Amino acid sequence: MLAVDTNVIVRYLTNDHPRQSPRARNLVDGQDVWVPTTVLLETEWVLRSVYRYTPTQVAIALRKFAGLPHVTVENAALAAQALNWAEQGMDFADALHLGAADHCEAFATFDTDFVKAAKKTSAGNVRSP
Repeated sequence: MLAVDTNVIVRYLTNDHPRQSPRARNLVDGQDVWVPTTVLLETEWVLRSVYRYTPTQVAIALRKFAGLPHVTVENAALAAQALNWAEQGMDFADALHLGAADHCEAFATFDTDFVKAAKKTSAGNVRSP
């Protein structure tokens, strides 16, 4: 199994580079690849910030990628939950942080937007210290 970086996933999903996109497709479609959570986080940021994907577009793209036959995502359940929360208005990074802390009684943050977004979702207990 080969771990892949953000740029490989972005090239695969956007097909925006004449040389690198086909190479990314051949790599991902031709062998087993592993996606670390940190790469998933960075990929979401690139798709949203650089390519102007909406949270729903990001979720659709990442779910399709994660569902490919040769792709394994580190902590796939956490990634799926974070994508769900992101579609409901939570920042994806915050959603990943919260999901990773699901064994804790609460998540403390000074980020009032995070607290508000969590209250609008099925997320756990997020509160200000």
